[in-house]
Amino acid sequence: MANDLKGKKILVTGPTGQVALPITLALAQTNDVWGVARFSDAALRERLDVAGVTCITTDLSTTDFRDLPDDFDYVLNLAVAKGGDDDWDRDIAANAESVGLLMAHCRAAKAMLHCSSTAVYQHQGPEHPLKETDPLGDNHRVMMPTYSLAKIAAEAVARTAAREHGIPTTIARLNVPYGDNGGWPWYHLLYMKAGAPIPINCEKPNRYNPIHEDDFIRQVPALLKAASVPATIVNWGGDPATIEEWCAYLGELTGLEPKFDETDNTIGSVTCDLTRMHELVGKAEVPWRDGMRRMVEARAPEMLKQ
Repeated sequence: MANDLKGKKILVTGPTGQVALPITLALAQTNDVWGVARFSDAALRERLDVAGVTCITTDLSTTDFRDLPDDFDYVLNLAVAKGGDDDWDRDIAANAESVGLLMAHCRAAKAMLHCSSTAVYQHQGPEHPLKETDPLGDNHRVMMPTYSLAKIAAEAVARTAAREHGIPTTIARLNVPYGDNGGWPWYHLLYMKAGAPIPINCEKPNRYNPIHEDDFIRQVPALLKAASVPATIVNWGGDPATIEEWCAYLGELTGLEPKFDETDNTIGSVTCDLTRMHELVGKAEVPWRDGMRRMVEARAPEMLKQ
């Protein structure tokens, strides 16, 4: 669990995010946690304040971190900016430039966890589990024009900074995170509730590696322990499942019928080889059906069939 880290001073970027919030709250139980973000959602900031997180308002696309302490034991870069065609400069600055500036400022850290994405891979189809050594590419352009390239740029900066400053670093390529704090399957359920068709790629099945927040919280200490110079690069996900499968299961739970819109205007399968992850941090433990049911119980129990 994240509370295996105790009594440490930890910096988290983007602590209000879907992935970062549960990690930050878990770490704050036993550590001195600081969070940097724009904090545009006052309720989320208050939740972090109540949990004891020191919140510093900043914009990662413009900050130089000079007003932050530089004595953190660990740094978790969990922030992400996802703009559009007009936001290239901002997204490269927020996702990539900020990584180099942050690591230079926190060069005394014992380890850095940089959360990347399996969106960095060149699309290979549903039957090819992507390995860390597979080609990179502009995977998500059809949905988020800047996302894949900004993530690739951020990895390059993190790799350079790890070597330049001697900071042990893990770059974890996250697949489909979900849990009580939401995630992509949650949005699919909202589509179902509204009676709207869920976009899926024509190249079926649409296979991914969903990972529950209990698992990614639990694995943070091991990912930090795996950090190295040069940076450790590892896929991060759970057992494979398809959009078609998890939407059908959400339908069983709620009585709602999933409808699909087969289109080329959405991303195709991004499923990954988890051999290295299992060697470094172990397997995800929450079966995806259990995790999806718990997600609905936490976020919309009234939607469950009686």
